[in-house]
Amino acid sequence: MRHSREGGVSNPDKLHILVAESNDHDIKHLECVARDCEVNCELYFVRDGEEALDALAQRAGFEAMPHPDLILMNPYLPKINGLEVLRQAKGDVRVRRIPVIVFTLSERPEDLVRAYDCGAASYMLKPVDPEQFGQLTQTVRDYWRVARRHPDPGPRGEVP
Repeated sequence: MRHSREGGVSNPDKLHILVAESNDHDIKHLECVARDCEVNCELYFVRDGEEALDALAQRAGFEAMPHPDLILMNPYLPKINGLEVLRQAKGDVRVRRIPVIVFTLSERPEDLVRAYDCGAASYMLKPVDPEQFGQLTQTVRDYWRVARRHPDPGPRGEVP
């Protein structure tokens, strides 16, 4: 569910996904997945950690962007590390309940642990083969079924 600045749900029929990714090829593949997905979704792309924080705070050119329902985060972003963005987002009462999927090529156990320690909802390996990006469609569909059940925070982020 997407929450307005005032804490109410806005447009529960469309999934807004903030994608924090710097790799052009991955961005193109994700755009294709979104077009082919049966879920009505809209992707918003940021290319580095600084832009991700600005987008989440709706500042510095991102004022009109809606709060996302889901964040897909590369942990190795330029400027500000994606895990630091995740840590800061989970400390912000306005956006802390937005699920974050860490989306990476790293299979290192310590990266997995750090992602969950920072507040990731899930850790997903990027497909090496571009055709495997199609499997993300099912993941998005499955996520959206669950996402509609998140609590609706009040004006300060508290759950009634």
